[in-house]
Order: sequence, then structure tokens, then C-alpha cells
Amino acid sequence: MEKLLHYIWKHRILPLAELQTTDGRSVEVIDPGLHNMHAGPDFFNAKVRIDGVMWVGNVEIHERSADWFLHGHDTDAAYNNVVLHVAAVVDADVVTERGDHLPQVQLEVPQHVLANYRRLLAFDRYPPCRDAVLPLDSIKKRTWLSALLAERLNDKTEAIRRRVALFEGSWEAAFFATMARSFGFGVNSEAFGQWAERLPLMQIAHHRDDPFQVEAMFMGMAGLLDETQMTPQTREAAEGDAYFLSLKREFGYLSRKFGLEPMSRQAWRFLRLRPQNFPYIRMSQLAQLYCSRRAALADITACENVKKLHAVLQTGVGEYWRTHYTFGKESRANDKRLSASSINLLIINAAVPLLHAWGCYRDDERLVQRALDWLEELPAEDNTYIRLWKECGVEASNAADTQALIQLQHRYCERKDCLRCRFGYYSLKRGSPSQSPSQSPSQSNSESPSQSNSESPSQPSPSGRA
Repeated sequence: MEKLLHYIWKHRILPLAELQTTDGRSVEVIDPGLHNMHAGPDFFNAKVRIDGVMWVGNVEIHERSADWFLHGHDTDAAYNNVVLHVAAVVDADVVTERGDHLPQVQLEVPQHVLANYRRLLAFDRYPPCRDAVLPLDSIKKRTWLSALLAERLNDKTEAIRRRVALFEGSWEAAFFATMARSFGFGVNSEAFGQWAERLPLMQIAHHRDDPFQVEAMFMGMAGLLDETQMTPQTREAAEGDAYFLSLKREFGYLSRKFGLEPMSRQAWRFLRLRPQNFPYIRMSQLAQLYCSRRAALADITACENVKKLHAVLQTGVGEYWRTHYTFGKESRANDKRLSASSINLLIINAAVPLLHAWGCYRDDERLVQRALDWLEELPAEDNTYIRLWKECGVEASNAADTQALIQLQHRYCERKDCLRCRFGYYSLKRGSPSQSPSQSPSQSNSESPSQSNSESPSQPSPSGRA
């Protein structure tokens, strides 16, 4: 309920009746303020007119007035600048740390908002807001997709920055780890990420001219050469395979030389995977790409278009893996080169985030824009959720659009975070009455989440008359 109260205050979805304080003074909301997601009052720098007098300060919202004391605001000087207290149930007089008695407004969540919100949470068909999204014009849909794409790229940029810090400032190592995660193609992405963080790249770099040694290091550090963790059938096949025994001997020597500790084989998933996606195959492809020296940071950032990226990222497997998908079981010869669609995924999940992060780090808008251009060059991805959004009239024309919809799915829909979603906003507003007398004429159109004030808090201004 308190989250909903925050929502209707922020977006001014106020009742038709004039707002009044509990002692009968009229209240007009000029500016709801900046929503504070951290410690301190809920809204900073709000502007409200109380009985004809303009007040500028902070606003605190609770489900019940008594929560003011339950949360300790009466002893916290950070709440001395609150000029208005809003609650669904006013059951106590609220007092600040310095002894001021605050004006209060009893504000209920409008019934149409409450009903729409409950419907969103209970609806079992995806997406739950489909009825509200279908009639929206293309500009509203496009604007939200653009915001979602920016949010997704910023999230990925932040993840790369954390990897750079993890690798003590090495962008090359962070890029390799990002590329390695992408070689997991979803199912084994986490395992590849853990593996890349353990790899001694400085030591491996000395053996970069020998693909066999690199593959031994790669597979050994992944735990894929540890027969004690294999199933009996897999172990029997591996122990009778000359190439497996050669890799194992080589890794044994290198691990003693560099003091290496491999990860557990159990982190890798094989079940229900197509053989082309087995970790052995992906590991060999990545080893060949690494040894080719074609896919370093400078090579990626130098590519002007997707066609050149495809040439840089194209790779196959080592000679042994041309006729094997697993140790000891021969198959028909196949170069097992990355498909065009696989390379597209590597570009989306590794090259684009890397270029965007590098451009932000260098403060180079040209590189940031090129990352966006790459996404717009790539075809739209295809999955169940993207097809369902197409049924709602939100059609993806390229990878930029599908990345936005994936962000919508992961950050909003899966979390039922409709209160932060622009499509959720339109759903909650359905059936709303006309403008409230509590709003000033210039504010007759309630703002959507993307149009409202920034979520980031500012410093509170001293309370008092404007």
C-alpha cells in the first residue's frame, strides 16, 4: 500500500475531491518533488500550496501516521525539513525532532488504480498489461523501448566496469571474461564467467602461439580434464583417448609450474544440450580465437560495422574436435565454425557492451554511438517473449529493440515491478477520472515514469515558505 501511495503521489493520480489537511486547510500539489530511493524523506524539494501559502521542502508518506514514530522519524534531524506528511490512515499527530507539528493529508489509493494493480499482479497471461499496451500509439512504445535499451546498456557497462576493477584495471582481461561469458550462450554463461575469472591470463599469454597448450590450460582450469568427476561411461571413453591423455599431461605440467587450481567440472551443463554447444566445443572455439590474436580490445573497437565484426569473431575448433564432440567418441568431420546467428549473439552480448563501456570510459561519444549502430544493424532476436510482445503491437525490428524487450522482461515483468514500468503506468491509469482540483492547471496531464522527475535524490531544501 505504501508503494502505491508513493506512486500516486509521484504521478499525481489524485482524487477528484479537493485535498485538505486533517485540520481543514486546502492543499494544492504544485510539484510532488524528487522521489528518493535511499535513506531520508520519500520526496525531496516538493512544492505544495497549503491554505494559499507556498511551501517548499520534503514530503514523507506512510500507510499509517503512527509509522512516523515506528520508523524513528521523530528523533531523526533528517526529517526536520518535511513540510507535509501523507498517509492512507491518519491515526496520530506527527512531530519532528525539533518539535514541529506537521500538517497531514489523508490520501487513499484511488479504487481504479488499486483494482488495476491487483489485476496486473494476478493476471496469468504474459504480458499482463497487454490490454493497455495494444491501443498505445507507436511514439509511446518507441520512447519506452529507447529508455529500456539505454538502461540495459548502462547495466552491462557497469558489469564490465566491475570486471575491470576485478582484473586490477585490465580492460583486455575484462573483455576476455565478457567474451567468455557469451560463449556460454545462456546455459553455461555463469560457468564460463567463473572460469574466466580464475584463468591466469598473464601466464597463458606466454603460450599463445601454441593452441594445444592454450587448450590444455583452458580445459584443465575448467575441470574438464578431471576424470574423477566424470561419469563412469565418460571416464572410460576419456581414459582410452590419446588426445585427452596428452591434454591432461600438459595441464598437469603447467598447473604445477604456475600453481593453478581448477574449478569443479560440476559447474558445467551437458544435459539436453545440442552437441554443438558442449563446453568442449565452445572452449576449443574460444581457444582458437584467442590464439588467432584477432579479437583483442583494439580489434573490436576498430571495426566500423557488423560485417567487419563477423570477420574478426569467426572461429572454428582445433583439429581433434573436427571429428569429436566429446573425448573418445569419434563423429563425422565438421569444422564446427560459429554460425552467423552465434556471432550475432557474441556481438550483442560482448562486443556491443565492451564498445559502449570503453566509449563511456574514454568519454568518446563516437564509440558509444557506434555500439548503438551495431545493434540497429543486427537482425531482431527471436524468443517466446519477443513474439508475445509482437502480439501486443510492440514489434522488434532489430537487435536494439529485442535488447530493450529483454530488459523489460528481466528487470520489470519477472519482478512484477509494474510501478516502475511505463507500460505498467498506462495500465494503472486505465479508467482514471478527469483532472483533480488538487493539481495546478499546468499539471493536468499526469506524467509517466519516463517523464517524471529523476529517481536520484537531491539535497533537501530548507522547509518554509517559497
